[in-house]
Amino acid sequence: MEDLPFRDRTEAGQCLSRKLAAYADRTDVIVLALPRGGVPVGYEVAKALRVPLDVFLVRKLGAPGQEELAMGAIAMGGVRVVNDEVVRLLHIEPQVIDSVAAKEAEELARRNRLYRGTRPQPDVKGNTVILVDDGLATGSSMRAAVAALRLQGPKRIMVAVPVAAVQTFRELSGEVDEVVCCYTPEPFFSVGFWYEDFSQTPDNEIREWLDRAARDPAPTA
Repeated sequence: MEDLPFRDRTEAGQCLSRKLAAYADRTDVIVLALPRGGVPVGYEVAKALRVPLDVFLVRKLGAPGQEELAMGAIAMGGVRVVNDEVVRLLHIEPQVIDSVAAKEAEELARRNRLYRGTRPQPDVKGNTVILVDDGLATGSSMRAAVAALRLQGPKRIMVAVPVAAVQTFRELSGEVDEVVCCYTPEPFFSVGFWYEDFSQTPDNEIREWLDRAARDPAPTA
């Protein structure tokens, strides 16, 4: 078997930044990373492009008894995206979705306070937003982020990931202005399969990435 594409999320972000070089030094561009894994990737992109970095919070709604399987996701702004196929196949009742969503909403609020502190929410109106994560499997979390962002009036929404499932890549390409990806391998297996180091990014490291990005000189979007 060939070597995996990425040693870690830092190397993945560097690969992605090369594909986004045309957006460097633009004052109408902001990188929004999906925690947790998207933050170190987004940091490398924002640093290379010399544009601002912030987080955009999304929480997966895990199916009962199969928490790794997304039956949907919620995002900032009260947006909820439901995977109708998963809900139908597993016969998940609406009240179960509501219960899981309420629990994840509490975690969303906690992380917002933890990661962003007193920093105001980024103003995306009229700007080009590059949404970054460490990969795309089903795309539920990313779709929730896209839906929430649209309510805030950005000029363009781009999705940028190091690796993605082919079907998800194609579907999202029809839902946003552009999808940028380094690899779309088949078979896909999982996002973590394509990283040598796919260890979880701790909360304190996310704060460090964001604080470091805030100190870096960059145009203001």
